[in-house]
Amino acid sequence: RRDAVRALKALCFRLTRVTIKPEEEQDETAQKQSDDLGAQFTDQFVQDPEHVTLLLSLLEEFDFHVRWPGVKLLTTLLKNQGVQVQGIILVSPMGVSRLMDLLADSREVIRNDGLLLLQQLTKSNAAIQKIVAFENAFERLLDIITEEGSSDGGIVVEDCLLLLLNLLKNNSSNQNFFKEGSYIQRMKPWFEIGDDNSGWSAQKVTNLHLMLQVTQKSHAEVLLSSIYKLSIASFETHCFQGCDRDTFFQTINTVSEVIRGSQVNQDYFASVNAPSNPPRPAIVVLLMSMVNERQPFVLRCAVLYCFQCFLYKNQKGQGEIVATLLPSTIDANSISAGQLLCGGLFSVDSLSNWCAAVALAHSLQDNLTQKEQLLRVQLATSLGKPPVSLLQQCTNILSQVGHLRGSKVQTRVGLLMLLCTWINNCPIAVTHFLHNQENVPFLTAQISENLGEDERLVQGLCALLLGICIYYNDNSLENNTKEKLKQLIEKRIGKENFVEKLGFITKHELYSRAAQKPQPVFPSPEQMLFDHEFTKLVKELEGVITKAVHKSNEEEKKEEEVKKTLEQHDNIVTQYKELIREQDAQIQELKEQVVSTSSQNEQMQTTVTQQLSQIQQHKDQYNILKLKLGKESQLNSQGEGSQVNGLQTEELTQLREEVEELRKQHSLLQTQLGDKDTLITSLKVQQEDQTTQNLLLCLMQELEGLRSRVQSQLAEINQMKTERQELLRRSSDAVSSIDGSIDGAKMAEVESRLAAQTTETERLKEEAKSLSASRAELDQQLASATSTVAILQTEKAKLQTEVQDSKKEQDDLLMLLADQDQKIHSLKQKLKDLGETVDDEDDLDGRDQTDDDYEEDEDED
Repeated sequence: RRDAVRALKALCFRLTRVTIKPEEEQDETAQKQSDDLGAQFTDQFVQDPEHVTLLLSLLEEFDFHVRWPGVKLLTTLLKNQGVQVQGIILVSPMGVSRLMDLLADSREVIRNDGLLLLQQLTKSNAAIQKIVAFENAFERLLDIITEEGSSDGGIVVEDCLLLLLNLLKNNSSNQNFFKEGSYIQRMKPWFEIGDDNSGWSAQKVTNLHLMLQVTQKSHAEVLLSSIYKLSIASFETHCFQGCDRDTFFQTINTVSEVIRGSQVNQDYFASVNAPSNPPRPAIVVLLMSMVNERQPFVLRCAVLYCFQCFLYKNQKGQGEIVATLLPSTIDANSISAGQLLCGGLFSVDSLSNWCAAVALAHSLQDNLTQKEQLLRVQLATSLGKPPVSLLQQCTNILSQVGHLRGSKVQTRVGLLMLLCTWINNCPIAVTHFLHNQENVPFLTAQISENLGEDERLVQGLCALLLGICIYYNDNSLENNTKEKLKQLIEKRIGKENFVEKLGFITKHELYSRAAQKPQPVFPSPEQMLFDHEFTKLVKELEGVITKAVHKSNEEEKKEEEVKKTLEQHDNIVTQYKELIREQDAQIQELKEQVVSTSSQNEQMQTTVTQQLSQIQQHKDQYNILKLKLGKESQLNSQGEGSQVNGLQTEELTQLREEVEELRKQHSLLQTQLGDKDTLITSLKVQQEDQTTQNLLLCLMQELEGLRSRVQSQLAEINQMKTERQELLRRSSDAVSSIDGSIDGAKMAEVESRLAAQTTETERLKEEAKSLSASRAELDQQLASATSTVAILQTEKAKLQTEVQDSKKEQDDLLMLLADQDQKIHSLKQKLKDLGETVDDEDDLDGRDQTDDDYEEDEDED
């Protein structure tokens, strides 16, 4: 079927381009002429845009004999004059929509040729790509791929994947639309490989390659697990035989793109194990392939790029790799990433040297901590000799290889890139490098000699390394200060010659190729010289090193002073920023407290309103009882004298208790006022925002209104107390008017007790007056205090307590009046038992109508 479809396409292509069938023995020149003739016919056809518009309208016909030739003809026009035909279709109303309808045709021939037509239509035209994508192309293409069997499908699946690549390639709008439309989740079944070990067909391999490319273009990070399983399947099932090797390479490249810059995927990749015996981390297995010279060159490049993507903006991963080289973490019973990198770095294979050096450089990229940690690495070079540092061993190998002119340029370039990356922006590493007295003479000797073309690149890298030693030198070594190194360059090399050698790096052809994209793609191992990240470093350092070499000592000092001033300024700015952040946080917290306090204030206002209503009810009840008590107090008889005195005694005891309670309340208020003053002092210092102060001032005014209400209630309570004392006084007067029926001894006793009680009452009144004065002073201090959020809360709690106390006092008064009513009733009953005449309450109300009746009742009593 696949061959038939392709033959049909080729036949239609020839018929629409060439009017005369070419002879079988026609040579290539004649074939080219016929192709040119087809292009000329197409050019004449599209000169009138109406021809293409008419062809688009014919595609709406459902008849097979009209629609199918129209699709073939339009496909051929797009192949021959794609840009012109695309422009006509783009401005044609519903032109793209008519072509998208071909994918919904129930006849597979038209649908499949419609895929080929859309492939030609979407080439290199972002506007048409966007229109096709928003015409639901992703949904339709994924449906077709599923219907055709996904990766096990035929050439139709391949055509759908090619169209998907056209829509996603270099089109960020379509890429975002693809990710946001949840289409990536539908790609997971693509990479579900069964247990069939019979082998993969060529079409399946092609489909998988295209699926992996779609994954890369769509940045489908969520498919990492499925892609990794695919890589294991291609590795285990086929063992790099035949075309499946390419699938494995493509899978590694896809994994690289998916984990690049994604911390989550990088962590997942670091945690997975490869299918090896014993199980090893996938990173270790990949590095084993990278430093193995018997592995294919394409595989080694793919593994290197995967390792670079794993470390890209991943300081955690960089630390894990460097840790495998430190003495405290080395395990002699297992192979680690650090051991493999060191083995590749000092291998006899120059490509392994270069790959290991670049991989190790990526472990240090923009990570000062790991650069300093790597200085601790010690290597045992041979038995009986003390260990040397990794930095020293790199320079030793560099100098040894450097004496062999024309050999192992790749090794020296890799080591120089590693050293430049390592000591860049790391003064401690620069000091370690300069501490070896042989390094600087070796670099100056390499730079100053006149060598061939191949050696000029090494000379430029040596100049870069020496320039980094000057630029990041902290002058801690007396023999290798900045000034002395510049004097050495001027005497041994010459400043102009030094800059010329340095500039040769960026002029190299392979430098420009490596600077284009991060993925290392080289036609042969010999051309693998530059790393993409290193080209960025060279571009950054070339200018500053040139300036540093030409600067005088005075200019250096001035720059140092300027740097110190800028650092001080930056420190001051940083401190102010921190202070502003803290103040913003405090202001935000105060604003939140104000909002909370406002809400509580509203609730308190509702509560106070309810309590005011209850107090009014109690006040009405109290007035009714007061009237009754005033009437009944006039009916007290002689026998009631002792009972009245008893009643007064109980009331005085109650009064003492009330005064004691007031004293406790005032003591509590004093304590609360002290806490409040402390809060006011602390919050005054913190509160600086004028807007917040205005808002708090409004809340304080509302609180003052509430305080005024409570004060008025307290005044009413004091008035009621005064009226009660007046009632007691009237009762005392009634007792004094009792006639001589009571004997003198009892009368004297009553008078004595009354005098004592009167004295006690006066004393208690003085204490109450003193407490009232103290209370007034406290209230005055409270009124003058600055309002804050914490004060509002304290004030509200105080108001609530006072309202409750006032309610409690009202209840006590009501209970007291009820007790008085009960005692009066008891006295009346005793008088009746003694034979005295006592009027009932109803009769008393009747006699109150006239003053004469009241006087007669008083005489009778």
